[in-house]
Amino acid sequence: MRVVIGSDLEGMTLKETIKTYLIEEGFEVVDKSEEAAVDFVESTLAVAQDVVANEGSLGITFDGYGAGSFMTATKVKGMVAAEVSDERSAYMTREHNNSRMITLGAKIVGDELAKNIVKEFLSANYDGGRHQVRVDMLNKMA
Repeated sequence: MRVVIGSDLEGMTLKETIKTYLIEEGFEVVDKSEEAAVDFVESTLAVAQDVVANEGSLGITFDGYGAGSFMTATKVKGMVAAEVSDERSAYMTREHNNSRMITLGAKIVGDELAKNIVKEFLSANYDGGRHQVRVDMLNKMA
């Protein structure tokens, strides 16, 4: 699976930890911010636009609290994203909302929790069915 990642300065250390984890787990990693973006808007747009353009890709962005990246990602047409700080939410947002991107706050989650969140997000599959109505509504909004 192809995973697109990006970060501003505050999320850079956590991004590097997760990048190493993803590579060790055999994922194809596309890093949109080899050097920290000046602002989370820049790194988040790079990730979200890449994910929307590449069917089957998922995205993860990192900033201080996750909220800024979340707000930015949801402005991109066709992007369903979630700000998460626990494993269950990461799994369920993929399974029920077909989220293609999550945002993580480096000042909120530590390394091990972030790895578990990423693991759950990437292991989940969209259920479709009754959830598709909601996903269609979300996609029409942005």
